[in-house]
Amino acid sequence: MRTPFGAFIFVAILLLVDLYAFQAFRAVSINSSSRTKTIINIIYWTVTVLAIATFLTLAFSRMDFMPKPVRNTLFAIIIGLFLAKLTMVFFVLIDDIRRLFQWIILKIMYSAKNVDTAETEGITRSAFLSWFSLAAGTTLFGSLLYGFSNKYKYHINKVQLAFDNLPAGFKGLKIVQISDVHSGSFTDARAVELGVEKILREKPDLILFTGDLVNDMAIEMDDYHQIFGRLKAPLGVYSTLGNHDYGDYVRWPQDGLTKEQNLENLKAVHANMGWRLLMNEHVSLERNGDKIALLGIENWSAKGRFPKHGRLDLAHKDTHTYPFKILMSHDPSHWEAQVQPHYSDIDLMLSGHTHGMQFGIEVPGFKWSPVQYMYKQWAGLYENEKQKLYVNRGFGFIGYPGRVGILPEITVIELV
Repeated sequence: MRTPFGAFIFVAILLLVDLYAFQAFRAVSINSSSRTKTIINIIYWTVTVLAIATFLTLAFSRMDFMPKPVRNTLFAIIIGLFLAKLTMVFFVLIDDIRRLFQWIILKIMYSAKNVDTAETEGITRSAFLSWFSLAAGTTLFGSLLYGFSNKYKYHINKVQLAFDNLPAGFKGLKIVQISDVHSGSFTDARAVELGVEKILREKPDLILFTGDLVNDMAIEMDDYHQIFGRLKAPLGVYSTLGNHDYGDYVRWPQDGLTKEQNLENLKAVHANMGWRLLMNEHVSLERNGDKIALLGIENWSAKGRFPKHGRLDLAHKDTHTYPFKILMSHDPSHWEAQVQPHYSDIDLMLSGHTHGMQFGIEVPGFKWSPVQYMYKQWAGLYENEKQKLYVNRGFGFIGYPGRVGILPEITVIELV
């Protein structure tokens, strides 16, 4: 396999970052012995060379002798090192900018000799920022390593939602929403099964899955078909497709299988598990003599890089007689782009897709993740007048095999 041009670009950037980040190590060890400095140099550059060599090996070869989860973990460690050093560079750069301005001011005000003296006496703050950069980088890298252990720590979020127009027969309805299973990333079937058992213990009336069952191919569900097939509910289990379900991120054919046949196989997986896959359509749900409409569409994103297969106009057709409507749509950007301006009678929309980027901070009253700079609605509940959107943080994971601060989610929604 030929190395992508992008791999060389990444290595070049990595080396530049490494050279700059190393200045922090030099600054904090300036008063150390020659032996200590030598040890620091050897360790730093040995780790750097190993990381670059591993990255190039992953880029040059399919690495068929190595399980995919191992490859993903190695890649995640390399990216983690890069991000940690990039964090260090940020603080070193701040210090260099400070020192540049200090030098300019001193150069104007004093002679060159006094400038040299001032710079020597002013090293204290540089040392502080260097230590701070090391602490920040180490904390980030350590948190990413720790996050490997969080990928199966399923967290139940319970939410009560009140609607004035909810029919009396549906008051107290318990919905479990899961999203973004990404079965191709799993390595521990028993851990996944424990997550499914958590769902079943909630005894939901209705289970809704909002897309991305696989990373790319239907065969990824072979080891998990029976596990997720255990999900049952009195009103049924319904599902939709996400952007990964179409197989857009691999080259076809794969093992003689076409992209179109793979999608048909995935639809069959939903059916064989007893899940009703909604493809731009709606169904009627009845409870205690009342009816509501459940709409489900294919992936529809307001972001250009993701597909627009969804047809809400088809799913919404003939639903005017229902007093209450729930929409399943994988990508939360759909809510502001189409649902709010054109379908004000959709009361509740359920989405996933973002995973909360599997990295962020969530404490009472505050949540943050880098993904919020791409998605305005990225995790939890959002409201606009009478309409509500809930964005599930994802059951599975992809890319980075872990989670930091944003745990895998099982959402339990009670309509009141």
